Amino acid sequence: MQYRVLGQSDLSVSSIGMGCVTFGRELDKNSSLPILDHAFEQGITLFDTAEAYAQGMSEQVVGEWMQSRNVRDRIVLATKINGTLTRQRIISSTEASLKRLQTDHIDLLQTHVWDDATPFQETLEALTMMVQQGKVRHIGCSNYSATQLAAALKLSETAGLSRMVSIQPPYNLVQRDIEAELLPLCNAENIGVISYSPLAAGFLTGKYRLGTSIPAGTRFDVIPGHQDIYFTDHGYQVLAQLDEESRATGKSHVELALTWLQEQPGITSVLIGARNTSQIDQALKSQSEN
Repeated sequence: MQYRVLGQSDLSVSSIGMGCVTFGRELDKNSSLPILDHAFEQGITLFDTAEAYAQGMSEQVVGEWMQSRNVRDRIVLATKINGTLTRQRIISSTEASLKRLQTDHIDLLQTHVWDDATPFQETLEALTMMVQQGKVRHIGCSNYSATQLAAALKLSETAGLSRMVSIQPPYNLVQRDIEAELLPLCNAENIGVISYSPLAAGFLTGKYRLGTSIPAGTRFDVIPGHQDIYFTDHGYQVLAQLDEESRATGKSHVELALTWLQEQPGITSVLIGARNTSQIDQALKSQSEN
């Protein structure tokens, strides 16, 4: 496993991180704990969750895992605040997350999405207060555009507020929008990039085909909105190219997609999701072949 410094922070994160969205949603606590154990045993130190995942159940599962295994000080814990980002909402959400996670501090607190309704200075001031109080070590964002991130960085500089050290965007063989503006900005400003959805919510595994029904319980069944992103002409063209490469190399779609992502410059860590331990091993194999 490789470890990299996250932007301008003092956080060293594993180049593959554990995305915890499935815990408490597709998997109950008893099924989740062995997967979290395996990820940690294999050298993964970045664990990313959010208050929005299963209405807080993901945070609760991660909190119980950290407490029962006594690993809190050996991992980088990241979570996200969703929705409205007013001062009071950030304070109450942070406190609720800390309680569910059974910890006194969060290593990386991220805003889940940009909030048009709240002045960003109010948001950043509240996040800065959380840092000053020791409840949060560093702040970051998720799903921001390059323009939004640039505005956040400028405000931090001019107002003397905490600076975002990272951003969390979707990035995979189909969804590559960040290459145009966001990655160059992050490179110029030394912003860590924690990418998610490396397998396009499972689309790149090859189990979804044009004209076939969606298997019950899969990500595209649980979150139908993903279909509009990936079930497109472009998406199926990428899948066809992946089919050809798989036949030529004898490697699985998953290995090829993850290996490609591991080779992309500017990515600090890649978040993977897992429903079983073998999916973690498959992701680690793609890294070792890089």
